[in-house]
Amino acid sequence: MASGNFFKAALDKGAGPSLGYWQMMPSTNISRMLAQTPGCDWVLIDCEHGDLDGSLTELDSTNSTDWALDAGAHGVGDQILVPLLQTAQEARDIVKAAKFPPMGNRGFGSPFSMDRFKPVPTSDEYLQQANDSLLTLVQIETKSALDSLEEIAAVEGIDVLFIGPFDLGNSIGYPILNGVVKPELKAAVNRILEVSRKAGKKCGIYSSSAEQAKGYVEAGFDMVHVGTDFAMLQQATRSEMGTAQGKDLGKRVGY
Repeated sequence: MASGNFFKAALDKGAGPSLGYWQMMPSTNISRMLAQTPGCDWVLIDCEHGDLDGSLTELDSTNSTDWALDAGAHGVGDQILVPLLQTAQEARDIVKAAKFPPMGNRGFGSPFSMDRFKPVPTSDEYLQQANDSLLTLVQIETKSALDSLEEIAAVEGIDVLFIGPFDLGNSIGYPILNGVVKPELKAAVNRILEVSRKAGKKCGIYSSSAEQAKGYVEAGFDMVHVGTDFAMLQQATRSEMGTAQGKDLGKRVGY
């Protein structure tokens, strides 16, 4: 079953950077369109900032971890991303909530999570293999998490440290304004990548443009956000309308 989680298998093999999209608007058609884009490895359903109520799934709290997994959060395999991590203890609590005993305390019983695998495993197979199949990601986007970085990276069961540059910049006092990433924030980002490498963990990052995403790929990040559905739609509609009117409407994109 673990081999059915193609995203996790690709990360484990180090087959190159994994690129994907953020989805903030509620539609399975949008999910399908994004996922079918050539080169797209994953689609993250944003349950923190997006206009949807909860597949790679972003959770709004550690208490939502088992709910998301039982509901079938997956990418042909179970995977979760928890934002706004503060401490290593929170990371350990996330792992416990996501894993079945003896590694954790996740309750067993939902038929939906195992139904996402093809072929569908038996309940015994799912129980025995789910822990190895699960991919657990935490977002490093607070000063507290940055201060505890080495300890967080050492937590067994955390697979990916994913950087949220906007919240991280705000938290450490160097916000991204007018698209400018200050040297202090760049240094923090580089440190997270370096610590992830030393701990044997993968490192991902959110980018605000395809050009920036390309730079992160070249820097050696394992998982890179390329675009968000709302921002890409907004940019495309302004571009097309501007072309039709013979005007440059400029770019006005959101998060």
